[in-house]
Amino acid sequence: MTATGATFGVALDPQVVQELATSIRGTVIQPDDGGYDDARRVWNGMIDRSPALIIRCAGVADVLTAVAFARDSGLPVAVRGGGHSAAGNGVCDDGIVIDLSLMKGIRVDPVGCTARAEAGVTWGEFDTETQAFGLATTGGVISTTGIAGLTLGGGIGMLMRKHGLTCDNLLSADIVTADGRFQTVSAVEHPDLFWGLRGGGGNFGIVTSFEYQLHPVDEVLAGNVVHPISQAAEFLRFFREFTAGAPNELTTYFNLAGDPDLGPVAAVDGCYAGESAAGDAALRPLREFGSPLADNFAPMPYRDFNLTDPATVFPAGARNYWKSSFLRELSDEMIETLVAQFAAAPSQETCLLVVEHMGGAINHVAADATAFAHRDVQYNLVIIATGFAAADDDRHIAWVRATWAAMQPFARDAVYSNYLGAEEADRVKDAYHADTYDRLATLKRTYDPANLFRLNQNIKPA
Repeated sequence: MTATGATFGVALDPQVVQELATSIRGTVIQPDDGGYDDARRVWNGMIDRSPALIIRCAGVADVLTAVAFARDSGLPVAVRGGGHSAAGNGVCDDGIVIDLSLMKGIRVDPVGCTARAEAGVTWGEFDTETQAFGLATTGGVISTTGIAGLTLGGGIGMLMRKHGLTCDNLLSADIVTADGRFQTVSAVEHPDLFWGLRGGGGNFGIVTSFEYQLHPVDEVLAGNVVHPISQAAEFLRFFREFTAGAPNELTTYFNLAGDPDLGPVAAVDGCYAGESAAGDAALRPLREFGSPLADNFAPMPYRDFNLTDPATVFPAGARNYWKSSFLRELSDEMIETLVAQFAAAPSQETCLLVVEHMGGAINHVAADATAFAHRDVQYNLVIIATGFAAADDDRHIAWVRATWAAMQPFARDAVYSNYLGAEEADRVKDAYHADTYDRLATLKRTYDPANLFRLNQNIKPA
């Protein structure tokens, strides 16, 4: 196999590519093929990369073939599940994309309360199948987010305080490692690798399917309460006290955002996954606080609340720039700083600040039980610029960075890996405890010593 200079940076031997195309059930897409531009696009519109080859796998056999081909090529390798990472890790320049988006199999066991899903499944597809049986597990809140990336990075979602992170509900996984081996991993089969997959990202191979523990979740009490932006500081101070005593059944996010009808607002989104009368009591202080502009809490199917419509919120192709940190506390000074930073946003229609309340079941798992080790965290801050024009890149990026810097006195030296941006390689260690990172680096040396899978939140081999 040869790689030589070409319009797109490299050119692969046409005969070798043809042999690859005839050996898989999926498809091989090159720069001159129709559909190439659609195939290389990812969710974040700021990412514009041109791979030399896209291998769209139809099953495990295709993944095995693709990994061998990619390893022999010597080119960079990106792995795409849902393609939803803000960092754009699912595509690369002048390399090979192993695309799992055709792998859509889902099987629900309603008796055993488990589900097995392939790596191309999105949370919208997963929840549709599990909710048919009144079951769910902690998952993403945007329907087009892939299950693979969210799970491997940890998995924050609206059921996390009751049922733990997504990775806490992972029972087993099938994986193709860099040396081309297919393995099933679990707490009893290759437990070291299973430990690493639960928070260590895509560093150890390509996971082709995930088996999850499901829980009875049918109707929930969910929605939001919206207050004018002038009440933001007072409302956030209330949120601090309210969440301190919140039951594990309740997960809430505080938002400073622009509402298309109400203008800039302070809002709390929440989901109570438990008995309705207890939910009414738990949410009453939130719903009775102050004089809200809107109170949209109501009983509804979990799926209807959990899956944000990507046509109106975080649509595919919109430009996104994010930064994030776990918080130490919601002090009065932190609250005033956060509100002031939102007031300084270049546009309150395209800038969003979110404080996610964690804790609950997340804290009940030992720090060394999974690669996701920040188990004592109570709050996470996400700073988001989204849906802005390319001409406004500089202003929005500068605001996100300035806001992140202003919040550092109130932040921990810790971050959720799924929220890391493309330029934040120096912060990957902050996603783990020091001993956790060392253990992951040793695991990386065992399963991917040449760092074939490095286009991710990369953990270098020890």
